[in-house]
Amino acid sequence: MEDRYETQGAGPRVAVASLGCAKNLVDTELILGKLGEAGYTLTDQAGEAEVLIVNTCGFIQAAKEESLETVLSLAEQKGHGRCRALVLAGCLAQRYGDTLFRELPEVDAVVGTGEYARLPEIVARALAGERVLAVGAAGYLPEEGPRLVTTGPASAYVKIAEGCSHGCAFCAIPRMRGGYRSRSEESVAKEAEALVAGGVREITLVAQDTTAYGRDRCGEFKLPELLRRLARLEGLVWLRFLYGHPAHLTPDLLGVMAEEEKVVKYLDLPLQHASAAVLRGMRRAGNGEEYLSLLERARAAVPGLVVRSTFIVGFPGETDEAFAELLDFLRRARLDHAGFFVYSPEEGTPAARLRGRVPREVAEERLRRAIRVQQAISATCQRARRGRRDLVLVEKVGRRTVEGRTTREAPEVDGRVVLRGRAPVGTFVWGRIERTTAYDAFGVLEEVAR
Repeated sequence: MEDRYETQGAGPRVAVASLGCAKNLVDTELILGKLGEAGYTLTDQAGEAEVLIVNTCGFIQAAKEESLETVLSLAEQKGHGRCRALVLAGCLAQRYGDTLFRELPEVDAVVGTGEYARLPEIVARALAGERVLAVGAAGYLPEEGPRLVTTGPASAYVKIAEGCSHGCAFCAIPRMRGGYRSRSEESVAKEAEALVAGGVREITLVAQDTTAYGRDRCGEFKLPELLRRLARLEGLVWLRFLYGHPAHLTPDLLGVMAEEEKVVKYLDLPLQHASAAVLRGMRRAGNGEEYLSLLERARAAVPGLVVRSTFIVGFPGETDEAFAELLDFLRRARLDHAGFFVYSPEEGTPAARLRGRVPREVAEERLRRAIRVQQAISATCQRARRGRRDLVLVEKVGRRTVEGRTTREAPEVDGRVVLRGRAPVGTFVWGRIERTTAYDAFGVLEEVAR
């Protein structure tokens, strides 16, 4: 928990630990807003809280383990600190609610992803000594409501949809979050307007598939229209969207990215693999050649486009030849950023029943090889920045340096830019890049921009 917020209310003190993705963080901020509205005192100091809530992630095995470790660590405070109630909420609760409620007696409430609006009442019941199991329909997507933004003075996420309807064989998200549901354009615009009026200068739109926004409501992809509308907000400097889908990268969307100055030239497009056989096993369309063609069209339509993707290694049926296809794709695709994960068999997913399991040690060696290949590519992309002047959003201030991001770096997932000089957090500065690594850039602050 970072030292970012402290609000005073008449009720008990509550702290929330948020794990996992940016979408989960938005849920945490909505939880905080709901509790604050109900009169609870909100703190980021777990040791000072009477109520501890863990908003868990259940995406892959490592995330589940981190969630449980956090819950058990905080449970120790019930016997030694001020904590009187411990609440396990979020994706892990939605997926394993009954089991967790039964096997973790130190947890006072287990709350699924569709029950966040009831947390003020659930917390009160837990404080009164009742154990509560509240797991119903999956996914929380309010059109409006109170929210406590915790990401700093200048940057905020806006969740534009909940759930997923793609049905990828490896993914349990539909079970934890439900099918895809878009918010209305009006509610998104209203929230964005309020954030900008409060000083936010960068908005990042998030969903499991932002590029599918609107299709469930009207049968059409509406992200281009939403981006154009939000780009008109006076005071907004950067507008980005995360987690697209290769099947939904339309000419209209690329046109908006090219034409709207505030829409950053950054594309997060999880491809997962390049082998047609592996992708079929994942229940995803496409192959490496088609993806290369897609990237070529995107880069031609949006000059200066920065591309990030993610890939799974060790998926059942991934042969040495299939993995070699992935490495060849990486070398040809020349992605700016990429993340890699070892396949994690998730209970209840179609992939968990597939034959051809890749031994863990083989998968981990493939992970290391893929990372090495991509590091060399990223380092080459980074070297092209040397000598260039970039606009940087300041997020941290040291004694003699500031640290931040350019449009090339999405919050929390990409590298950092460190500049010699001074400027307040939340300001934009012009920096000259002098040195780079595969992930980070270093230089000198030349002037404050705004």
